[in-house]
Parts: sequence; structure tokens; C-alpha cells
Amino acid sequence: MKKIHAFDNDALGNLDAVGIAEAIENKKVSSEEIVEAAITRAEKINEHLGAIVYKHYDEARKNASQVEGFFKGVPTFVKDNENMKGIPTQFGTKAFQAKPAKRNSQFVNQFISTGLNVIGKTSLPEFGLICSTENPKWGITRNPWHTDYTPGGSSSGSAAMVASGVVPIAMANDGAGSTRIPASCCGLVGLKPSRNRLKNFEGSDALPINIGYEGVLTRSVRDTIAFYSAAEQHYQNKKLPPIGNNLQPVNRRLKIVYYENLPEGKMGHQDADTQKTILETAKLLEDLGHYVECRPFPIDVDFMANHFLRYYGFLAFFMKDLSRIVLNAKMEKNELENFTTGLSKHFTSNFTKLPSSLSMLKKTGAQIESDFAEFDIALTPVLSHSVPKIGYFDPTLPYEEISKRAVGFASYTGLQNITGSPAISLPMGMSAEGLPIGAHLIAPLGQDRLLLELSLQIEQAKAFKKIFE
Repeated sequence: MKKIHAFDNDALGNLDAVGIAEAIENKKVSSEEIVEAAITRAEKINEHLGAIVYKHYDEARKNASQVEGFFKGVPTFVKDNENMKGIPTQFGTKAFQAKPAKRNSQFVNQFISTGLNVIGKTSLPEFGLICSTENPKWGITRNPWHTDYTPGGSSSGSAAMVASGVVPIAMANDGAGSTRIPASCCGLVGLKPSRNRLKNFEGSDALPINIGYEGVLTRSVRDTIAFYSAAEQHYQNKKLPPIGNNLQPVNRRLKIVYYENLPEGKMGHQDADTQKTILETAKLLEDLGHYVECRPFPIDVDFMANHFLRYYGFLAFFMKDLSRIVLNAKMEKNELENFTTGLSKHFTSNFTKLPSSLSMLKKTGAQIESDFAEFDIALTPVLSHSVPKIGYFDPTLPYEEISKRAVGFASYTGLQNITGSPAISLPMGMSAEGLPIGAHLIAPLGQDRLLLELSLQIEQAKAFKKIFE
């Protein structure tokens, strides 16, 4: 078992982000001690995990005593598909050379408004399009629970840094599960919030369907709650119910639906360890007093995947062929990976069908929302099967094979990117290989607070397994 972590008897200890913020506030430790401990941990462990693509250490040391906000001085990382002033944004590709960003993205401003102190940027696969970082430019990002395995993606580096104990919280974002997938693979809490709850990717509001969501990865539900509460001080969408603060475990009986396993051979079929985790989670929810009902899965996953890939290909086409507009950079197309070029070609070969695919995605989303109306919460797997080894998503594989594997692995996460509903991955099980398995809880649009209150109740009832135990 190639487990590796950075937890130590230093200023960070095994505290979560709220615990560190409280220790700084109560002067048990200084923000300078905290940032040095995080940098020491990063330097100790990154050679084994390959998660850091840019070191912001000196600036973080200068900022340690100057940052303001709830998390004042808590160390963190920014994912390298977000602009941070003075730092290049490489999007996980070697197909262009990025110049230092002239300004922060809107979400980076919201992110650091909470008092988080950025010590670097983390890895992702090319343009965040696949669920593992095995990157020709930056190398392989590995899972700290077992370094032969992927940490998932696309927020791979952030997940590895949080799970291994370098920092307690890091930026993630989610276009088809890229927060929830690595949360599941690395035993973390990963919330994809309701659409427009946080500041969006720059320019994404102009898309036919905005499937991109910002967020964070944490080791505790209370850290996720604290981040969203603090982020609301910077920006709060008045069209959504606020998350607020002082959340308590849910204290009423909820109606919860979970779904029968799909037949073997179908996209979305759960392996034995995954199904065991979902059944155990459903039993726990029932034991907590909730009404829990099992139903057949309401949509054809293969059908949905075809339309989603066509739209995903449209986004890849924009990055590949309109890079001058999208990235303000010249793209060396011969340096692009097979999955990027394959996705783009999938779109261009079927571009006349995009309107019908968009229509079907919206109709399917509306159907799900309608079916969901009689329930408070839905429970599904995050992933169809347990964490794969490095090489399963090898970027040199043919597009068709990577695509088949990706859809088969992440069958359940993309739908909420279409509907806009909040969804969270909680670490509820372990595979036979000793890697985490997440359960996926979904609430109606705007009901992020309810989802987090239920998550608090679950966390109290079932202590999440820690990597250092």
C-alpha cells in the first residue's frame, strides 16, 4: 500500500481550515507559522504526488499577516485554470505558452476575499476535460491514499494537496464532476453549488448552457459551509436562498430517493464496492429517521452521454480553434492531446446536431427536476466503479477509448451541471484496494443549505475516515 501524507506535529497539526482559523484568531499559532508549515509539507510531499505547477511561496509569506477574512491566513492553492494576477494560467496544456495574468478572475477575488492565503497553483489535465491528470507537460498527479492510483480530476492537484494534509482547503471547479470526482477518489467533501451561487468562470455566462461551477475541496463539512458563508460576504446572488452561517444538522424527516443498480454492461453499472457504499448510505439515512425509497434510474445514461459529449466537444472546439479569442494565445495544435482533439472532431463532425443535443439536455434536465419534485434529496454514486490506476486515462490512448472509459466512470455527475442543482460528494466507503468511495447527494436548485445540513448530520453519524489513521 503506497499511502503517503504530510500530517505532522507542526503548526497545522491535523486541524481543518476552521480549526486553523480559530487557532490563528486565538493566537495559539501565528499566520507566519502556518504558512511555513504548509510550505514545508508541500516541499516534502509534492515530489511523490506531482500536484503543484506553480509555487507562490514568497508572496504567501509576505501576505501571511496581511490577509483579511474568516479564514485569515489559512493556506490554500488555486487550480491552474483560473487567472491570478502575475501568474501564468496554463490550463494543463503544453500547446501554448501563457503570459502572466494581468488581473485576478472574478472567482479568485471571491476566493481570496475569505482570507485564504494562496501558496501555489495546482495541476489539472488538459483544459480540465478528463478525470485524471497524466500530463505530458506537468507529469502525473497521484492519489495520496495509494500513489499507483489517480486522484480523479479535473481538480486533481487540489485534491491531492488537501487529502495529503498540505492544506485543509483548495480551489476546485466542476464542468462534469471535476469537484465531486476527486472528492470521491480522495476521501474529501466536494460540493458543486447551485448555478450562479458563486462568481462564474469568465465568459461562461455566454454559453448555451453554463455547465461550469466554481468551488472548493475540503476535509470536513464545516469547512465547506464556512467557505460558502464567507464567500457570501463578497457576493451573494439575491435570486438564491443564502447559505448563511450557524448551520446545524438537519432536524426534520426528509424524503430521499436512491436508484436501483443499472444492468451489467450498461453505462453507470456500479461495481460491488460502490453499490455496497450506496446501500450502506441509504441504510444510514433510514436509521437517521429519513424516509428512503428505491426507484429505477429515471434516464438512459448512454443516451444522455452522447448528447453531453457533443456539447463537451463544442467547448473543446472553442479552446482548440478559437484560442486567440478564448485564451488570447496561439495554439500549437500538434501539441494537443488525443482527448482534446477527439472531442473537438466529435463536435465538428456533428455540428449540425448541436441544437438538438442542447434541446435534449435541457429536456432531460427538466424531466429529472420533475421526477425529483416529490423528494427532498436524491442519492446516487459519484462514480460507477472504484478508483482506477494511473494509466487508465492515459492521454496517448485513442479518443474513443478514453471517452468510453470516462463516461463509464463518471456516469452520474454531469447531469447536475445541466440542471444547475447542487450536489455533494461525501466520503462514505472504501474499496477493496483501500481507496475512498463517495456517495453523491443532490438537492433541488437553490437548496444548498439543506444539502449541507444533511451532510452535517451524516458526518456526525459516520466519522469520515482520515488518511493518517
